[in-house]
Amino acid sequence: MASSSKALIESLGSLDKDSYVSLLSKLIGESKFVQNNPPELIPQEDLIVNHVLDSLRPYSTETGGGPLVINHVAYHSGRGNLIVEYPGSVPGKILSFVGMHMDVVTANPDDWEFDPFSLSIDGDKLRGRGTTDCLGHVALVTELMKRLGQNKPALKSTVVAVFIASEENSSIPGVGVDMLVKDKLLDKLKSGPLFWIDTADKQPCVGTGGMIPWKLHVTGKLFHSGLAHKAINAMELAMEGLKEIQTRFYRDFPPHPQEKVYGFATPSTMKPTQWCYPAGGINQIPGECTVSGDVRLTPFYDVKEVMTKLQEYVDDINSNVEKLETRGPVSKYVLPDENLRGRLTLSFDEASAGVACNLDSPGFHVLCKATEEVVGHVKPYSITGTLPLIRDLKDEGFDVQTSGYGLMATYHAKNEYCLLTDMCQGFDVFVRIISQLDQD
Repeated sequence: MASSSKALIESLGSLDKDSYVSLLSKLIGESKFVQNNPPELIPQEDLIVNHVLDSLRPYSTETGGGPLVINHVAYHSGRGNLIVEYPGSVPGKILSFVGMHMDVVTANPDDWEFDPFSLSIDGDKLRGRGTTDCLGHVALVTELMKRLGQNKPALKSTVVAVFIASEENSSIPGVGVDMLVKDKLLDKLKSGPLFWIDTADKQPCVGTGGMIPWKLHVTGKLFHSGLAHKAINAMELAMEGLKEIQTRFYRDFPPHPQEKVYGFATPSTMKPTQWCYPAGGINQIPGECTVSGDVRLTPFYDVKEVMTKLQEYVDDINSNVEKLETRGPVSKYVLPDENLRGRLTLSFDEASAGVACNLDSPGFHVLCKATEEVVGHVKPYSITGTLPLIRDLKDEGFDVQTSGYGLMATYHAKNEYCLLTDMCQGFDVFVRIISQLDQD
């Protein structure tokens, strides 16, 4: 390691555990009020912003106490984003930490073993809603920017942190990072690697999945179950129709060779997750039902192409519904005497595409090297969970790499927690990323 790099690492030091836990305690104390599930729960992210500002303002140009340049940007009342910049000496040389979001998913205290809305400590565990996703990262990057403001290292690179609103639910548009990009407030971040800090398990996450939510409404003919020959059983048609759709999907979108390169845990999948039908007696064959589910698509397939194919499958099944397998001697999907045919109707909710990070990017190589130095090994991974915001950033021309230091096992889960030792390692990774990129 070059002496200048070593000196920078020593200058920035390690995470101040007491300061981190103190700040995180304040943030988790606000987590009840930043739950994101409109219309019932609309987060007030400025409650989090205010604590971050309290930590960083003393080292900012605003107070004259330091070099940090702070920009609080809100598009909805009480729902701000925060851009914090530590200026470097070389114009255009930049790196950024983005994606630390200040909203959380909901938590029902009755289902938890401890209060989700206050920080509790159990040995190395820091427990509460948002510790892993993502208030733990908000506190971590705040501590990083605070250290830069305190110690004022002479950097070539400008270091930018972007704390965002409205990541967990997009039903209220025009609140968070999408607006920052639209208003070109992040354009200069395109000049260097952008590290999206909102994953888990201390390893680079190099791929995510797309998601296509779908509904399959099935129409048959309701009739008495003792006269099954006069009915078109919508449930049976749904099951056989969906089986045929899934068979064709897996034929047309098989495991892709690049999935092994990126370490995807699963290939693309198409499956049902919900089932509903009108209430009725047990002696009634249902005349309609709806099956819902999703497609999780690795980023090597095109979302629009898959949606088109799914519709083609349904159209073909409707044209040939009498050819579907039936269940028993009187099960049928066509009643010729009544000129009735069972029918499938497919609809989609908003779809999103996955991301394959650039494995040739300097940002990726720096993240891997820093991870190996701190954690002791590096094993990039990919999942078909969705991070639609980073796909939008990649499409806009940002070099996006992702990592995180919470625990995948507690992500969006009851009894959420992170480990203080993991967050300490995260701080060390950030310091080494800054150090490595400053030597280039």
